Amino acid sequence: MRAAVSELPTPHPLVGTLPEIYRDHSFTERFCAALDEVLAPVLSTLDNFHAYLDVALTPDDLLPWLAYWLGMPVDLGELAGRRREVLHAASRLHGWQGTPHGIEVAMEALTGLRTVVRENGGAQWSLEAGAPFPGEPLPAMVVEVHVADGQHADERRLEQLVSSLKPAHVVHRVEVVTD
Repeated sequence: MRAAVSELPTPHPLVGTLPEIYRDHSFTERFCAALDEVLAPVLSTLDNFHAYLDVALTPDDLLPWLAYWLGMPVDLGELAGRRREVLHAASRLHGWQGTPHGIEVAMEALTGLRTVVRENGGAQWSLEAGAPFPGEPLPAMVVEVHVADGQHADERRLEQLVSSLKPAHVVHRVEVVTD
């Protein structure tokens, strides 16, 4: 977690902002120095805030926070490099979130397994009024996760991932398919 950096200099010492009459007093100098010591990490964080939002630059302990902001579940047991790859994929997929394509790419990024999403909805137009609607009335999807022969997939984890990636109103089923 973030911690204070010992002897971090402040870019804007407070004593320099005081009127001249207060600058030469020993107590005022010590008091401002103490405030500078407390405020220096805050100023440093604000000055470098852009780095906290960059997947490649953010410190490892802030990756879960960044994952929450991006709406991408990240396994805390994975190595930091792998979590950065997942978050980089999440930033690219932000506009595809909740769509079949977005779920496929996110699942592949999160699990490393080829994923195919089949949904029962559809879109169609007709010149006839009252034409039948395409698809099914209840939105649903089947998420096929392809594993190599002899490879194991944690179905409970896959179920949790799909639940976090799909729209809440869509019913889903996860199928593990052996290639």
